Amino acid sequence: MILYHGGTDIGSRKMSHGTIRAATLKKTIQIIMEHFNCTENEALKKFYESHIGACYADDSTGLYGQSAFYIASLFLNER
Repeated sequence: MILYHGGTDIGSRKMSHGTIRAATLKKTIQIIMEHFNCTENEALKKFYESHIGACYADDSTGLYGQSAFYIASLFLNER
């Protein structure tokens, strides 16, 4: 299937892993902040110092393509 917007083919373009990761990370960090009642910086530190955070940063795991809720639940279950 090819999608068009304004006459431009948008269906064959792929988003980079970094773009997908950035979009998902915002919600993941919000969930962590709410769970631990902590600041954004504290949540980011907790996340990236965890095993799940390391897997999320590694493109080869494919974790970046999962939902924020799934990633957050993996993180919270790790703790």
